[in-house]
Amino acid sequence: MTDIAHYQVGTEFRLAPRPMTRERMRWYVDIQETVQVDDGRIHTQPPTIHDDEAYARKQGLPGIISDGMITTNWIHGLLIDMFGPAAAAKGRLRTKYIAPIYEDQVVITCVRIVSALEKDGKETAYSLDVWCEDDQGKKLTVGDALVHQRHN
Repeated sequence: MTDIAHYQVGTEFRLAPRPMTRERMRWYVDIQETVQVDDGRIHTQPPTIHDDEAYARKQGLPGIISDGMITTNWIHGLLIDMFGPAAAAKGRLRTKYIAPIYEDQVVITCVRIVSALEKDGKETAYSLDVWCEDDQGKKLTVGDALVHQRHN
């Protein structure tokens, strides 16, 4: 967690670039059914655009694409790195998926401080722009967040 006293409006934070792997996409597809059944075994889903090449092509895509929630989770992870548990408590995170992410496409997770409003000397409300982009700077997921950070 970074010292919040140093967060200035306009400051950007970026995670290291990482590829959207087939394995990562498959885990996300399988976890939904696996958690729902909750019997200690991995349960696979029927073919989807997120894990089956032939099915994705039948739907008009050139190949499988990631589930958008993967990038939302990466953004949330960066917020937790920045603010600790406060990022998962009071506040909000909204995302919109604006471009498909294909297998092995590089993704960079980003946050920009838009505003910092001090409240009663007890907390700061940070308004944030959040997004994921590819290695060419094309935005793939966009959104905003609000995090309330209590002062010690």
